[in-house]
Amino acid sequence: MQKPTNSSIPAINVCVYCGSGEGVNPVYAASARILGKNLADAGMGLIYGGGGMGLMGEVARSVLDHGGYVTGIIPQFLSDKERMLKNVNDLIVTDDMHQRKMLMFQKSAAFVALPGGIGTLEELVEQLTWAQLGRHTKPIVIANIENFWDPLRGLITHMKSEKFIREGLDVNFEIVDRADDIVSNLQNLLKVAETGAQAGQDEEIAEKF
Repeated sequence: MQKPTNSSIPAINVCVYCGSGEGVNPVYAASARILGKNLADAGMGLIYGGGGMGLMGEVARSVLDHGGYVTGIIPQFLSDKERMLKNVNDLIVTDDMHQRKMLMFQKSAAFVALPGGIGTLEELVEQLTWAQLGRHTKPIVIANIENFWDPLRGLITHMKSEKFIREGLDVNFEIVDRADDIVSNLQNLLKVAETGAQAGQDEEIAEKF
């Protein structure tokens, strides 16, 4: 496959965390393809881990197949193991995982977690933690396809009941059960975030006068 000719860099990029495997349920891969198409149709770019396998490959190829923009960010040591997808619009090969994750964060306006393994869980929880600690206010959407993330939701509820997630330190995220609803939810959340940011700027300006 040749490198995509679409060079229009999108104003909004969405980071998608997902598995380098497809899982046992074919709905997972189908959902990744739906998400990819909907991101492209909405003019949103995809930021993802750069691999060509599993759900990672499915969502990236779907974005490309529908004329969207894909940025793959992958550490050198994973380029062969995860079959680095070379025909993306922008391919960034990093020195290590820390650099990869920071670039994914910096380039993204929002985050989506599809089903995945321990790596997907780790990346998702990192963004939840940073948001909990006030380091960012970017929307986080958990795609609970076929109830995949129910165990995590139960664990968070348990943490709250045991007072390890204290009042005022809520873990904020949106749950979406259908792949078709992910992008519309993102659009609404981004509008709310933009309105809040503008209100904060207006308040800061008013305080100066």
